[in-house]
Amino acid sequence: MPAGGSSIFTDGDGYQANLRDMMDLLVPAPRLFHARLTWADLSQLGLMRAEEASARVAYVTLPRDVVFVTFPTKRESSLICDGDILQFGEIMLHGCDDRLHQRTAGACSWGSISLPPATLSTYGRAVVNRNLSVPRVRQRRRPVAKDRDFLLRLHAQASRMAETALDLFGHKEVIRALEQDLILALVNCLAAGEMNSTIGTGGQDPSISVRFEALLSTKPDQLLRVTDICDAIGITAKVLNAYCSKALGMSAHRYQRLRRLKRVRAELLRGDTVSGAVVEVLGRYGFADIHRFTAEYWKVYGEMPLIPSRNTD
Repeated sequence: MPAGGSSIFTDGDGYQANLRDMMDLLVPAPRLFHARLTWADLSQLGLMRAEEASARVAYVTLPRDVVFVTFPTKRESSLICDGDILQFGEIMLHGCDDRLHQRTAGACSWGSISLPPATLSTYGRAVVNRNLSVPRVRQRRRPVAKDRDFLLRLHAQASRMAETALDLFGHKEVIRALEQDLILALVNCLAAGEMNSTIGTGGQDPSISVRFEALLSTKPDQLLRVTDICDAIGITAKVLNAYCSKALGMSAHRYQRLRRLKRVRAELLRGDTVSGAVVEVLGRYGFADIHRFTAEYWKVYGEMPLIPSRNTD
């Protein structure tokens, strides 16, 4: 049954969970974070619309059985995908199981549409007499302006329904018509306009993000040196530094520290870490001094860490 909804978030962890964990989110300035996420699941199509108030970076892992299209929804917004800038007026067609670093440089509004590959192929043949297959490498496209504007209007209309008129999701004919119009508009956007089928960072290998994150996931509690990262994933320090600057907006060292700080925070917020175990948790993540950890935590999150007091009984 079609459904939708909208929520406001002041915490990146809650926002990440409602993005269905397709994004491992990292917010450099969590105190400034604020977002609204609107979603709708129709019969054959899903959509999301996000309004974010501050910069963030995320490692995106898309499902294997769904085609995703992402795009900025306001003129002043842009999405940086593995270092490649997706500007307003462009759309990104992702392959199934696509993985990439996606970041914003500030406040950003973006949207997505997802649907099964078979649906995209069927409508492609019926509407434009073309087989719109899933690309092996993600494609950045610039649709014809009228097709783009029509898609954005329909996407905004569906989002407003999810925010303010949920009762309309019970009207089958209304939802069926809206869904068909959205798919037709998407097909027209993908079938016409300019296409850039090679997405990378200035000619760099777009798989760097996958190899980099795979390495970090095997050693989440370690702060790896640049030389160790380069040796493990087979690139030079110059390439790694350029990639991190463009794709992450920060150095590999800072990215790792923020990741570890986020993981320590998650353990402390669970509330099951007793006082005696806190030092072990901090040590495991490389924070040898609890006072320095507290200072760094305060600087990033603007709050004191939830460290249980010692039992003096």
